[in-house]
Amino acid sequence: MQNSMFKKADGFTLKFGHPYPITSCGRRRNIGSPLHKNFDIKSEKKKNKRNWKSTEPRKTTKGKGRNFRTTEEGAGMTQKGVEDYKSKNPGSNLQTAVTGKVKRGSKDAKRRAAFCARSKGWDGERGQAARRRWRC
Repeated sequence: MQNSMFKKADGFTLKFGHPYPITSCGRRRNIGSPLHKNFDIKSEKKKNKRNWKSTEPRKTTKGKGRNFRTTEEGAGMTQKGVEDYKSKNPGSNLQTAVTGKVKRGSKDAKRRAAFCARSKGWDGERGQAARRRWRC
């Protein structure tokens, strides 16, 4: 006589996939998964090139649809580049540079101060151009 209080289990199944690939005999091996120490993300990108979608905007500094400024213009992202990034990363709070005159203690002044402090060690050409644009 079966107790109607408990349902018979069909077995354990994962709904959202498993990080380890399954072998032909049904065992899980950690080789070839992102959690394995020898996992190479670059080779995975090459393998899945068609399926790989980057959330970063294209690093273009020339042409009509560019996303970044040239070093002569002060480097950094354009407004179009920021919008492109936000469309691929919903919920992000990316903004363009604070370039104008700001009121002391305002949100923009704090953003500028934080950027200047964070980018103090940038000694590359693009980094220096970005710091000039932000008025650091």
